[in-house]
Amino acid sequence: MRTGGQWVAVAAAMFAIAWGGNEFTPLLVMYRTDGGFSGLTVDLLLFAYVIGIVPALLMGGPLSDRVGRRPLMLPAPVLAAVGSAILAFGAQSALVLGIGRVFSGLALGLAMAVGGSWLKELSSTPLAGGDAGARRAAMSLTGGFGLGAGAAGMLAEWAPAPTVTPYAVNIATALAAALFLTAAPETRAPGAPARPWRANLVVARAAQRRFAFVVVPVAPWVFGAGATAYAVLPALMSDRVSTAPIAFSALMCVVTLGVGFAVQRLGPRLGADGPRGVVIALGLLVVGMLAAALAASALTVWAALGAAAALGAGYGLALLAGLQEIQRIAGPDDLAGMTAVFYSLSYLGFAVPAALSVLERSAGYPTMFVLGALAAALCLLVAAWECRRGAAIS
Repeated sequence: MRTGGQWVAVAAAMFAIAWGGNEFTPLLVMYRTDGGFSGLTVDLLLFAYVIGIVPALLMGGPLSDRVGRRPLMLPAPVLAAVGSAILAFGAQSALVLGIGRVFSGLALGLAMAVGGSWLKELSSTPLAGGDAGARRAAMSLTGGFGLGAGAAGMLAEWAPAPTVTPYAVNIATALAAALFLTAAPETRAPGAPARPWRANLVVARAAQRRFAFVVVPVAPWVFGAGATAYAVLPALMSDRVSTAPIAFSALMCVVTLGVGFAVQRLGPRLGADGPRGVVIALGLLVVGMLAAALAASALTVWAALGAAAALGAGYGLALLAGLQEIQRIAGPDDLAGMTAVFYSLSYLGFAVPAALSVLERSAGYPTMFVLGALAAALCLLVAAWECRRGAAIS
């Protein structure tokens, strides 16, 4: 019988792994200014951990549906610690930093697909509520992303050994989480597979339309919004906050993810539970991209922080609503696989900084953000049409 606290160990591991996944982000300014890396190189390093995330998601999620959650999730915090160790000793080499980011991505991919499914199953108690698993998963990730970025930025700005100390903290927290995780019980008994593991990545026919017209339009905006707020805007503001650029980058991360965490916590009270959550999230993202256009034009601290808050609200609700949709349409045999597909689509958003860096010569950032708002509005119309159609049919 499951007790109410068994999910905490998995949530703690997801938190520590997410910490390691995002601790690199506020340090982008440091690597650009002190490390001598170009803006494009730094943006590609930010995206590099997607190379680890996507295989871990697409293989780890479906395999855990077959062999159980524990065998695939238990190594994840250790991989996060290894990634942080590589990053700590690779400050002078883009190649070594890239390898460290890949290890961080492997850990995060397992945490998202396997850990998120495990957390959902451990949260399936009468007192928790039907969406407790999605909410706890989203909040564990967002809390780790936010606090990891905030702590790393503060330590890099003011602590000794700025290229090492931030990562040392995550090594300690990840290893502690790995020990704690061993107490979490298995929720999915291994069994003989009836079909290849890749089949768990295929969306069931009954859910294909809902997935295509509701989940797909919102997924890339999850981390597209985050990357805009805490990777692109801090780089644009670096000359205006030259006294403490790393700390400001960390502040942008904390504001973005802090607002996202609050939105996830208050989702039901905001009327954003259920299918309309995706529609509300996309509406917030339209506002957020317009706010980013204003911030890129004005280049003031308050405009940047306001844009970060707006984008954080969109990020937080997009992640929560997307996970809730997946958990509604997935069956027990393909939950982790479909979660993996959702997160893989979500991480396309981390290509935004590199793409904008390449396109900067053709169009300024304000113009590109306005075009982003128009794209979000188009996604909003598609999702709203499908939600209304589904409501009319039911």
